[in-house]
Parts: sequence; structure tokens; C-alpha cells
Amino acid sequence: MAGRGRYKVDRRDAGSFIQLPLAVLNSAAYLRLSASAKVLLIDVVSQYKGDNNGKLLTGWRIMSEDRGWTSRTTLFKAKTELLDSGLLFETRKGARPNKSSWCAATWWALDWTPDMDIKEQSFPRGQYRDRQPVKINPLSPETGQARAA
Repeated sequence: MAGRGRYKVDRRDAGSFIQLPLAVLNSAAYLRLSASAKVLLIDVVSQYKGDNNGKLLTGWRIMSEDRGWTSRTTLFKAKTELLDSGLLFETRKGARPNKSSWCAATWWALDWTPDMDIKEQSFPRGQYRDRQPVKINPLSPETGQARAA
């Protein structure tokens, strides 16, 4: 009878969940992302099934129809921000009419396939850790301390 309640069915909702390590959430790369880039990261990572890192989609069709994105510009900027931050890495470039871009989360190992545009050895695992935090200078008046009104 010991430990009987530890794995109760009602302790969490059934179904899949997203693996976002605290090392990623506390990294400088994640902390300086815009809100839309953070949302896109969750939307992209929710596609991960355990064996498809490198085939995660960020295209307009899947993001607008399945995830509710309404602005192509916001989606493009958020994707660019994630690629620049090192949290996502593009494994295949998209091309018209029907070849979509693929991305991989850099905190997981790459599930490489021959369809990718990169070699397995060139995947920068953990690339987000290399990004340095942006120094934010506090606002202060040019002539010294501000006077109380």
C-alpha cells in the first residue's frame, strides 16, 4: 500500500506535455525574447513527439490554422528572433510551392534524417547558452539627479 497515492490519475490532466527545462527558461536567450517569440516557441515545441526534433514547423499555414496566428509579419519576426537567439535552428530551408522549413529546438538532440539541409554533426546543440545577456542601462537625467516635483 505504500506509495499508492503517488501516481493517482487525477493529479494532472491526461495527455502530452511540453518539455521546457528551467535552464532554457532562465537563459539570457529566452529572457530577452519578445512575448510573441515566447508564444511561438511554445507553439513550435508542442509539435515535438520524441523523435521529430528537426522537423518542427513554423510555416504560416500550420500556425494560422492550427495555432491561431493572425499576422504573417508578427510570425516572421518571432521566428527570426528565435533563430537569432539560438533556441531554434533551421534544419531545412523552405521553397515554393510545397517545401516547408523545418526547425529544431537546440536543447534536445537532433533527430536527423537525410531530407535535412544540414549534416548531423553541424547541429549546434545548446546554442542558446552562448548568447550573452543584453546590458540594460538605467535611465537617468543627463545633469545628475532628478529633482522631486
